[in-house]
Amino acid sequence: MKSMMNTHLGNIEIDREVIANYAGSVAVECFGIVGMASVNVKDGLVKLLKMDSLATGISVNVNNSKLAIDFHLIVAYGVNILTVSDNLISNVTYKVEEFTGLQVEKVNIFVEGVRVID
Repeated sequence: MKSMMNTHLGNIEIDREVIANYAGSVAVECFGIVGMASVNVKDGLVKLLKMDSLATGISVNVNNSKLAIDFHLIVAYGVNILTVSDNLISNVTYKVEEFTGLQVEKVNIFVEGVRVID
């Protein structure tokens, strides 16, 4: 499903994959986030994704021109998860709203793992 906006110049459609890629690029810029996680539900395995597949750990849902974004993350060892989450929510909300013109209704964060970074 694509997000739709009607303007005086015409209709604008934004694919969810575009929003997910942008949100992923904003997320990996945040301190304490190692990367996106891919969860294999069958095996219960969590895998750190490379930077070229940022949208895989993110799902975007559109409901009445409002966005709900789910992040599956791997965070750095030793960081305060609440602080990292608050930073991610505020950055993603601001930047995605500026990028798309749509309101971000909620951001859900699922910490799938912790990694020591070199």
